[in-house]
Amino acid sequence: MDSSASPPVAAAAASLVIASRESRLALWQAEHVRALLRQRDEALQVRIESMTTRGDQILDRALSKVGGKGLFVKELEAAMLEGRADLAVHSLKDVPMQLPEGFELCAILEREDPRDAWVSARAGHFTELPRGAVVGTSSLRREMQIRALRPDLQVRALRGNLDTRLRKLDEGRFDGIVLAAAGLLRLGLGARIRCLIDTAQMLPAPGQAALGLEARSGSPRLRERLGALQHAPTALAALAERALARALGGSCSTPLGAHAQWQAGGALQLRAVLGLPDASQLLRAQVQAPVSDATQAEQLGQRAAQQLFEQGAQALLEQLQHA
Repeated sequence: MDSSASPPVAAAAASLVIASRESRLALWQAEHVRALLRQRDEALQVRIESMTTRGDQILDRALSKVGGKGLFVKELEAAMLEGRADLAVHSLKDVPMQLPEGFELCAILEREDPRDAWVSARAGHFTELPRGAVVGTSSLRREMQIRALRPDLQVRALRGNLDTRLRKLDEGRFDGIVLAAAGLLRLGLGARIRCLIDTAQMLPAPGQAALGLEARSGSPRLRERLGALQHAPTALAALAERALARALGGSCSTPLGAHAQWQAGGALQLRAVLGLPDASQLLRAQVQAPVSDATQAEQLGQRAAQQLFEQGAQALLEQLQHA
């Protein structure tokens, strides 16, 4: 299908259709965007079209083995290509660093707390667990950073939506699990958080806790409508993180943490960690510079990537490819 062709849904009409995954968190995110759009234009009709993605269906294998986090967005992009939807709302950390031709990120919304959360009834922090305790996570990034601090723990795969992961914890399959704090907070589950893990111990995924609005290219009116929702400080920080990941060829099979944080005076500080899942190798980078536009944000990300390459990132990435 020609992705440059005009879709049957008219983006200029006074109605929009949002494509969303069916999980409770994804629907919350879509409802949040619908509310923001309606706040700006009360006459606008916004409908949510929910669907199950391949990423939601495959729960018995690691994402890194079956196509990566892009499996969460492909069906939503198909809905836009076929004219069944005008835009999709994504957790930005799930959006591939390179979008397919004919699509663009029109807006990045204000970030929730970007940290990871420790959820457990048995310990206040995973560093307090006894030797051999079982920690659940679906992320190689988290596994790497847990093992760096506690190599004696058992880290086991934990897949499924947020409610499924919490149920598996409550069934006693794990001594604790690590989740993105943002999802818990957005669904009113903050009471489940035993502690927020300091970024000095665990850097989040690039784009974590931010929402991205994706649409077909070539619709200036829709781009303008969605662009009005952009939160510039979040967008610039996320662009720096994504530029770093893109320079490294980052995917869900790359154990990469990155966090850009604003400093006094308009400077943006970007910290990164790259390594092997068993934490036998860890590379770290930290850069800081004044950032006022997207070009400067991406340059900051590229500088951080260069620091990692100077420490041997290329050999490490090749090792990951052949693991």
